[in-house]
Amino acid sequence: MKKAIVLTTAALALVACAPAGSQQPAASGKKEISFLVFETPNLTPEYWDAAIKRVTDKHPDIAVKKLVAPSAGERNAYAKQLLASGQLPDVLQAIAPSGLAESGNLYAWSEEELKNYTYPRSNPLGGKIYQLPYNSQPTPLVYYNKTLFAEAGITAPPTTYAELLEVSAKLKAKGINPFVVGGGGKDAFAAGYIWIALVGADVYAQQPDFLVKRRGGQAKFSDPVFAKATQKFADLVGKGYIDKAGLSRDYPSTEKAFLDGKGAMYPMGSWFAASADANKPPFDIGVFAWPTDDGKVVVPSYTGGGPIVNAKSKNLEAARTFALEFNQNAANNDVLVKTDAAIIAINGYQPPQMGPVYNATLEVFKSGQVVNAFTVETGDDSLLPGVGDKVFALAQEIIAGKTDGAAAAKALDEEWVKAGGQ
Repeated sequence: MKKAIVLTTAALALVACAPAGSQQPAASGKKEISFLVFETPNLTPEYWDAAIKRVTDKHPDIAVKKLVAPSAGERNAYAKQLLASGQLPDVLQAIAPSGLAESGNLYAWSEEELKNYTYPRSNPLGGKIYQLPYNSQPTPLVYYNKTLFAEAGITAPPTTYAELLEVSAKLKAKGINPFVVGGGGKDAFAAGYIWIALVGADVYAQQPDFLVKRRGGQAKFSDPVFAKATQKFADLVGKGYIDKAGLSRDYPSTEKAFLDGKGAMYPMGSWFAASADANKPPFDIGVFAWPTDDGKVVVPSYTGGGPIVNAKSKNLEAARTFALEFNQNAANNDVLVKTDAAIIAINGYQPPQMGPVYNATLEVFKSGQVVNAFTVETGDDSLLPGVGDKVFALAQEIIAGKTDGAAAAKALDEEWVKAGGQ
């Protein structure tokens, strides 16, 4: 908490010092913009500094003040905090536009500005695109330790949910923790990936517009299809397949636990492939999509992740120029692929040569039905403000054995109503 307060104060101070007026130059004569980023084990301070420099080297008239969110999981709430204080940064990376754009705070990208993107209409809000859709991220896939699978007599990854239960039982019988999860400290989001996988496999594969219906009052989280998927999560906990020690781990510690061999399966976003290839553990890593009941391959994924731009920026033209170049700069994208296993959704982009885990991740991504990834939707089908945080809090409770599927689904409906939904 102390770290968050320090960062928040620093960020507010940096944004507050931006000069007033239109297209304001810094003392150096450059057009100064603020840029909100977040850090992860892959996206380090050095990564962001180098990526920013590649853009400013190409556009030397732009000066950038980098701001850092308290944590990756808190970045959306942090952006809204800055907005509420009248200090929204000029450019914000991978921040959900929902809750920011509706009152006219965000710049809507034109068709011309979106022409180079593979999925230019991803995540519309009211028919407008506010976030550059430059990166597809399967969220999650299941990464697994091939050595631990072999020790338990498992010769292939599961392809159906029944097989996943059999695999988990075999692992547990050998004294091997089936699933590594996280969710401790400030990184509550790390507790939610099994639930996100189940919603993709069991809900969105059947009803891809479920959240659109939820917003319109035609569906509820307590409906059987969603509650049943949630109960599967609770059942995995009840069977002892999910390591409750994960509730004490933050996100970096969760990744380390898997790489240290403390569990056989690790449900995580595709960005993990970069760490797996760069920090190769003493075992081979495989990957599969969370299994469905009937064996159909379903991949929850999100395309977006690019910058959003403050429509009221005092240097709007510079902010737009910076945002577009940041995500279309070939060197930036090459580095992002190598460091965060990004799947770049820009026409004509060719990724650099990558390692086996990334290549396997890409193969799985291309092999199945792609559906939205629950909790990270940012368009007209996004969760209402605060509901995402409730999902992660409930995921922690499920892992702790404090609630079941029906109760968690009901609690989400109650949170939805509190947030102003039907």
